[in-house]
Amino acid sequence: MKKIAFVVVRYGKDINGGAELHCRMLAERLTTSYQVDVLTTCVKSYSDRSNAFPEGTEVINGVTVHRFKSDPVRFKKRSVIWNASVARSLRFFLYKTKLLTPLANKWPVWNLQKQDELRVYRKNVFYSSGLFSYIKENKDKYDVFIPITIDYPTAYYTALYAGEKTLLIPTMHYQKLSFRTILTEIFTKVAYIGFNMETEMRLAERIFGKSISPHGVVSVGFEITAPAEWEHTCKKFNLPNHYLLYVGRVDKGKLDKIFSCFLAYKKQHKESDLKFVIVGGLYTAPVKHPDIIYTGFVEENEKTAIIQHATVIVNPSKHESLSLILLEALSLKKAMITNAKCNVMLEHYEKSNHAIQLYHNKKDFIKKLHQLASSESLRKEMGEKGAEYIQKNYQWDIIMQRLIKQIEIISNK
Repeated sequence: MKKIAFVVVRYGKDINGGAELHCRMLAERLTTSYQVDVLTTCVKSYSDRSNAFPEGTEVINGVTVHRFKSDPVRFKKRSVIWNASVARSLRFFLYKTKLLTPLANKWPVWNLQKQDELRVYRKNVFYSSGLFSYIKENKDKYDVFIPITIDYPTAYYTALYAGEKTLLIPTMHYQKLSFRTILTEIFTKVAYIGFNMETEMRLAERIFGKSISPHGVVSVGFEITAPAEWEHTCKKFNLPNHYLLYVGRVDKGKLDKIFSCFLAYKKQHKESDLKFVIVGGLYTAPVKHPDIIYTGFVEENEKTAIIQHATVIVNPSKHESLSLILLEALSLKKAMITNAKCNVMLEHYEKSNHAIQLYHNKKDFIKKLHQLASSESLRKEMGEKGAEYIQKNYQWDIIMQRLIKQIEIISNK
């Protein structure tokens, strides 16, 4: 049986994060066809940065998980970060002026401030010399490596040591970090790149030019756990009758001013009994208000119940490569409001026949949320469209066929 290795920064049943869940869903589904390993760090939380898991090996749902200690290097010089940011800012500027693509076509690999970029990687909380040495020393034991997300050092070192065996799932966004010079090595060296959305793929093609590795849309499905008993869940988390819901990592990068938008809505619509329920781990200081409720982490069946009973669901992030919560919400026929500044959400909006609402600013958010919160018929109409969109585009059999096809191509070379 062929052997494949997923490479991801965190892994486990109680890990909250889009890339981590993405990895777990794919890895577990491939165990019927391959011997599946996951190579990951001992870090559990973005916030405390410690090696909370013990180093070693365990088996989770048929997947062999190898954990390696994180050992980032401390650099005192601020110039390292500054120089790296200058390089990516230059590439970002060239992209906005439509000069980057022709330059990338002529010079596909850029070494500008490469050493500084490498130093930034080495100071990252998910830098693990043991993990990367393992890939280098055990390259021949695996047929395919599948690193998920380019946001951390794992993708770079997998491509560096096993590029010809690497199927990269980048989960990239339109943000400055996607313009790091060091990424030019990754996107032109790996065997295949599997994107989540066409929007993400077109962005990469414009950034890395015609020398980009073979690529296509693979995407990912989602899992819906049977809901927990509502009365118990409602009481446990002190949930209201009507609420706007956010599910995900609670940090500034994901939330994008959503608290001020919601409080402005409450100020303008004092008659509304709508509250704001936040589900997920806290990675930033909470905004304290009587109409804002934090549940922290919840069990999967509790999450399903909370989604089912939400009035409206929001994804305020500007940076998404797919949005698993969107797939879950639409499959459960829930109305959703999303940030119009996210191109991926715009693609979902257009392809789903407007099954979601987009908001452009605070004023527009207030207007759209009021429309949704006050109209059950509108929410029902959007819910039906959303379920139809999910049924046509995000079934596991289609997605796994795409992924397995590329695994077989790489492993048979």
